[in-house]
Amino acid sequence: MPAALSAHNLYKVFGRRAKQAVARLTEGRDVGGLDVTAAVADVSFHVEPGEIFVVMGLSGSGKSTLIRMLNGLLAPSSGRVEVDGTDLTALRPAELRTLRREKISMVFQHFALLPHRTVLDNAAYALEVARVPTAERLERARHALDLVGLTGREDALPQQLSGGMKQRVGLARALAAGTDIMLMDEAFSALDPLIRREMQDQLLELQESLGKTIVFITHDLNEAMRLGDRIAVMRDGRIVQIGTAEEILTDPSSDYVAQFVADVDRTRVLTAASVMEPPRSVVTTTSGPRAALLEMQASHTTAAYVVCRDKNLKGAITDETAARAARAGDVATVEELLGDLDVVTVHPDTPVAELIAPCASTPLPLAVVGDDGRLAGVIPRVTLLTALGTPEPEEATA
Repeated sequence: MPAALSAHNLYKVFGRRAKQAVARLTEGRDVGGLDVTAAVADVSFHVEPGEIFVVMGLSGSGKSTLIRMLNGLLAPSSGRVEVDGTDLTALRPAELRTLRREKISMVFQHFALLPHRTVLDNAAYALEVARVPTAERLERARHALDLVGLTGREDALPQQLSGGMKQRVGLARALAAGTDIMLMDEAFSALDPLIRREMQDQLLELQESLGKTIVFITHDLNEAMRLGDRIAVMRDGRIVQIGTAEEILTDPSSDYVAQFVADVDRTRVLTAASVMEPPRSVVTTTSGPRAALLEMQASHTTAAYVVCRDKNLKGAITDETAARAARAGDVATVEELLGDLDVVTVHPDTPVAELIAPCASTPLPLAVVGDDGRLAGVIPRVTLLTALGTPEPEEATA
């Protein structure tokens, strides 16, 4: 599937000698003495359809300049932007306006609502500009307001709304436009922490049902880790790492990235799948007690997981139970011994923070079981305790 949005070697240099500066930057040289500001330098990435792609960086890193190039509000000094395979940077002004109207919508940090218009009229504004008939645009706006939880506030004015409600109107306006791509520039940064969390939840819920392609700009690392399918970390106009939250957290590309993620709540980012390890002792339901006992002895364990031939987890047995059955000689398979030992299972996507209570409730390692019922791995207590620890940046880059 082709990328919904892609950037190819984008540069944005402010100043009269921008071309000269781009040439120097391309060669890896300094632009000192040219009296220019290199806001974005050699940025390339692609965004898959239905992906939330987060661009994260500190103030001045170039992320807001970048997002304005993605919809043509700023022309790049060099490089190109493609939307569904169309080179946005090669379009004439009228063609660019049409592409924006049909393909890309934007949610701003400071709401950008028209104060003299009602909530409904604000949500329908992009459709009004596109000359959509009144009845249709109002219907689409009402539907979008319903999606963001503002049914009943259609006739309110912006000054009658809280900050969170205003941002919901901005989100509804983007949804009403019906575009496949949404650009969100620090969309939740002006909100207080509780409302910000609610808006993040709202966005994730909407994404589950709508599957938009979203580029989300933020300086908040925890927000990036929570929302992003993939994250691009920017520094001084350049992207220094692209990866999933887990990849960036566990394998930072530089000391800068390691220090950047040092204070992240790892337990909310890492999942059972990212910390699990292969089970040491596994036997099939058709194995005999003696074979199970030999497996546990060879693995130096006191219990073994029991699976079917298709790897579906059925339970677990202890060495004590297997030894007793082997001595009695009245049991043919370990499947007959199941039931005495409870196995606590968790899903691979379960955050590490939610594994503590289940781990405390069982003497066995947690069994990680996917939607297909198969045993994917196990999490011993020592492994969980290690995952809960926060390594120093130096250790993270070792």
